Amino acid sequence: MRRTLRAAFAAGLLAAGGLVAVVVANPAAADTQICEQYGSTVVGGRYVVMNNRWGTSAQQCINATDSGFRITTQQGSAPTNGAPVSYPAIFVGCHYTNCSPGTNLPIRLGSISSATSSINYTYVSGAIYDAAYDIWLDPSPKKDGVNQMEIMIWLNRQGSIQPIGSPVGNVNLAGRSWEVWRGSNGSNNVISYVASSPIPSLNFSVLDFLNDTRNRGAVTNDWYLTSIQAGFEPWQGGTGLAVSGFSATVNGGGNNPPPSTTPPPSGNGACKVAYTANSWNNGFTADVTITNTGSGTINGWTLNYNLPGGQQITNSWNATVTQSGSSVTARNIGYNGTIAPGGTASFGYQGTLSGGYSSPTSFSLNGSACTRG
Repeated sequence: MRRTLRAAFAAGLLAAGGLVAVVVANPAAADTQICEQYGSTVVGGRYVVMNNRWGTSAQQCINATDSGFRITTQQGSAPTNGAPVSYPAIFVGCHYTNCSPGTNLPIRLGSISSATSSINYTYVSGAIYDAAYDIWLDPSPKKDGVNQMEIMIWLNRQGSIQPIGSPVGNVNLAGRSWEVWRGSNGSNNVISYVASSPIPSLNFSVLDFLNDTRNRGAVTNDWYLTSIQAGFEPWQGGTGLAVSGFSATVNGGGNNPPPSTTPPPSGNGACKVAYTANSWNNGFTADVTITNTGSGTINGWTLNYNLPGGQQITNSWNATVTQSGSSVTARNIGYNGTIAPGGTASFGYQGTLSGGYSSPTSFSLNGSACTRG
């Protein structure tokens, strides 16, 4: 869940005081202690262990071992209806420019032939926390800053805490049943898979979860896997929580090439966009229909436009929709990327609203202006 809040906190420190968000130490021997807020070290020659204390000024220390880490001090505390105090974790890939040695991440999803991981957790009683994988994806091969999609796999949760968003159903993955939650924290979308009872160890295919997330329309094969992380989100307590073993391997060689994108013919008559909205005091939904009014087939589409001030998209369907300031980019999902002459493609989203509502007034498809329908 809380990566955006972690990211926003770190970014604020960088902007305000020029602080360095990640402290990289030399490769660790067993039981290397890390108390620095964003301190990290390399373990096992290929993974990074990070303290990542982002939500409290109280002390947190971890001991990094050759195969994981243990929380030795955790003095922070946060209300259970908000964000946790930290996410100490071990990871492969890239996190805020801190990349694990020899990693092949970021890697395009369609290029992955296999992705596996295993974890062994040590749990404690009396604390409020979750034990979770945090798997990050982005439309670009991003090594810095906030990624646009977060997958969380909750193997354990203790206390009255819950993932971001709300339940949307159940799914069987990795030989188990998971409750699926979906939502947004304002800066990135989140899909969480929550186990019904604590799982102390797991050996699974990460591709199972990546494929389910893709099938829900949250990402496409053109997105990139940037990191696989596993650790704890403590709200209260947590001393003694440990990862005693972790591995993650991602192999390329997948046979799904990047799709070609054919722009519509030039001129305002090549595409038409119908935008239908429903708004209320502090929110809105929008349904968008693209019509190919040209003579050639569109193979892969990207729709660009600007939302009026006070509107923030929180979740979408039938397209990958991202927002930066007022600028919106909507990209097709694999199954709706082709629009024949006279054909249509539709998607929609929900958002928050501050102030009066108004709809966007101009759209461009693959770089060419569209008329309003």
